[in-house]
Amino acid sequence: MEKVAFYTLGCKLNFSETSTITRMFENEGFEKVNFEEGADIYVINTCSVTDNADKKCRRIVQEARRFAGNPYIIVMGCYAQLKPAEISAIPGVDAVLGAAEKFRLFEYLKDFVKKPAAVIHSADVAEARDFHHAFSLNDRTRTFLKVQDGCDYSCSFCTIPLARGRSRSDTIENIYQNAVNLARQGVREIVLTGVNTGDFGIRDGKRENNFIDLLEKLDSVRDIDRFRISSIEPNLITDEIISFVAGSEKFVPHFHIPLQSGSDTILKKMRRRYLSGLYSDRVDTIKSSMPNACIGVDLIVGFPGETEEEFHASYEFVRDLNIAYLHVFPYSERANTPAADMDNIVPLKTRHERSRLLRNL
Repeated sequence: MEKVAFYTLGCKLNFSETSTITRMFENEGFEKVNFEEGADIYVINTCSVTDNADKKCRRIVQEARRFAGNPYIIVMGCYAQLKPAEISAIPGVDAVLGAAEKFRLFEYLKDFVKKPAAVIHSADVAEARDFHHAFSLNDRTRTFLKVQDGCDYSCSFCTIPLARGRSRSDTIENIYQNAVNLARQGVREIVLTGVNTGDFGIRDGKRENNFIDLLEKLDSVRDIDRFRISSIEPNLITDEIISFVAGSEKFVPHFHIPLQSGSDTILKKMRRRYLSGLYSDRVDTIKSSMPNACIGVDLIVGFPGETEEEFHASYEFVRDLNIAYLHVFPYSERANTPAADMDNIVPLKTRHERSRLLRNL
């Protein structure tokens, strides 16, 4: 029996997809082993939100070769969609699969025979139109259930629309049935995941439902003790969603809400769909109905043009918010994004110092 090992970089959505692809291999008769054990095939599911994720991919390929000698190495995911030729040139990589191809892995690769050069199966991201359901199982305490994919937003720093395509969702009935099946397998907590989770409801380019419709349906699933929303944009947190979570016995009072900056000047440069006033209003509204709610925040520091004054405005804004924790990221230039061509680049040393200050906060 051939052995296969997996490594996942990035978000909860990637973990749900890796877990699903793992089960595809097991159904084909492969044995899943730990990464360090040495496998015949390695599957690396990549992220490309920051430059560091790209570097990690190279390091993981090297580690796979160290553990297994000369394994068959497949690289898929966001980095693979954005830079397939670059990845194919990494010594040891045998196959690169893009966003529309990763769930058809066995169709494209078949026998996993090494060739003189890496094979690339990566169509234009516009071809990534289908929704492929995914969920994690037996690898973490919580199960990550994919409900949405892609993004129609155009934030100036972000490559995700280039890597995953347009916003699209599963049907409410499919998600409900997946949740019921997971409950039957002993799962007690489900985390709803997506690229832009709150934008749930788009199928074939048209909006069929809203996120609240999905929440209300899932609230009726028996034997699931807890549902959790992984991350949701502040402009998509409606009063209706807040009221629903406050009254639900299953949906936990936990909101992870990307802010990115507390400076309205920087938010406009980032092309975010809100300003700081809306953000603070959402936090206040959540806390007024759920005083013990846990609210987490994403922040980017050192965005092009961020002055000392704008950073301190962002710092003070966050300091005064009634929140629980921060995820802080120094800005990372990404090719083919508007931000990469902006002037007034903030030095790396300054970015890291600002990150340190916010992490201390």
